[in-house]
Amino acid sequence: MSLSRREFLERSAALSAAGFMPRLPDAWPVAPEPLPPGFRGRPCVISSSNGLRGVKVAYDKIVAGEDPLDAAVAGVNIQELDPNDQSVGLGGLPNEEGVVQLDASCMHGPTRRAGAVGCIEGIATPSLVAKAVMDYTDHVMLVGEGAARFAKAMGFKEQNLLTEKSRQDWMRWKSRLNANDAWLDHNDDIKIKFTTGTINMNAVTATGDLGSVTTTSGMAWKVPGRIGDSPIVGAGQYCDNTVGAAGSTGRGEANIKTCASFLIVEFMRQGMAPQAACLKALERVVAMTEARLMGPGGRPKFDLEFYALAKNGDFGGATLYSGGKFAVCDERGARLEPAAFLYQR
Repeated sequence: MSLSRREFLERSAALSAAGFMPRLPDAWPVAPEPLPPGFRGRPCVISSSNGLRGVKVAYDKIVAGEDPLDAAVAGVNIQELDPNDQSVGLGGLPNEEGVVQLDASCMHGPTRRAGAVGCIEGIATPSLVAKAVMDYTDHVMLVGEGAARFAKAMGFKEQNLLTEKSRQDWMRWKSRLNANDAWLDHNDDIKIKFTTGTINMNAVTATGDLGSVTTTSGMAWKVPGRIGDSPIVGAGQYCDNTVGAAGSTGRGEANIKTCASFLIVEFMRQGMAPQAACLKALERVVAMTEARLMGPGGRPKFDLEFYALAKNGDFGGATLYSGGKFAVCDERGARLEPAAFLYQR
C-alpha cells in the first residue's frame, strides 16, 4: 500500500487524533551501502514453500527495478489474501476463542528500517500494516487494538477474517476438548487441524539491496494475545544490507529464544554459506530446547524451518527434520528446493 505525499498529509490529521505522530518517509537521510570492489550479485527471492507463487511475483518486480521490500510484501500478500491458506491472513485458523489474530514484521535493507504488528484483528494484510508502521511512524512495533486503529487510520479496510471453513475447524476443535462438556463432538471427522504455518520471504536485487518480511496467523487455537516469532525483528526475520537476510517458519517459541534470524545473518557475516548458517542456528535451537519438548534421542518434538539469502544472491534453507522444501526464484525460474536438515524423519 503506497501513498502519495498528498494522501499522506490528508491522513496525518487522522493519525494525530489516534495518537500517532508520523514523519514523511523522506525525512530519513539514506546513505547507500558501499559495494565491495568487483561486487557482482544476482537478483533472487526465497521463501517458505507456500510462497511458490509469491517468489515469482516478487522476482519479476525486482528485475523490473522495484524496491526489494515492496516486492517481497507483494509476494506474501498472495497468501495473506488466499482464504484457502489457513495459516496466514484471511481464513487463518483462529485463537481458542475463535478470533483470528495476525502478526507480521518487515525490514528494509537500504534504509536499515523495520516495522511490525502483533495481535492485529480485522486486517487481512498485516505485512502492509507493518510496512506502514515502518514508513510513517517513529516506532517499530504496534500491537492489538492500537495496531488496528492505526491501520484503519491509514486507510486499510476492516473485514471478518474468519472464513466458514476455518470457523468449522475451530468448532470441531472446540467440541472435542472435553467429552463431558455441552458441545456435541464432530465424530464425522476426528482429525483436528493444527498449524504453526507462516510465510517468510526475502529478496535481493542485482545491486545487493535486500528486503525481508514474515507474516502469519500464528499457532492454531492459541491463547488470545499470544505472539510468536513472526513480528519480532531478529527472530521471525532479519535483514542487514551489508550481509543478507533470513527468516523462519514453525514453532515460534523455540525461535524467539535463539533470535535465530539475526543469528543466521551474523553467521553469514562471519563467512558461512546460507545453508550452513541455517543448520548452525538449528543446532542452537536444539541446545536451547527445554526438556518437556524433547523426544527420544534428545530430538525436539517440533519442527522449525529457516531460510537465508546472501547479498550476492546465494541462498539456502534448513529444517530440523528431513523432507522440507522452500521456494526460490532466480534466473532459473520459480521452483521448490530441498532443505538441508539435522535429523532424518
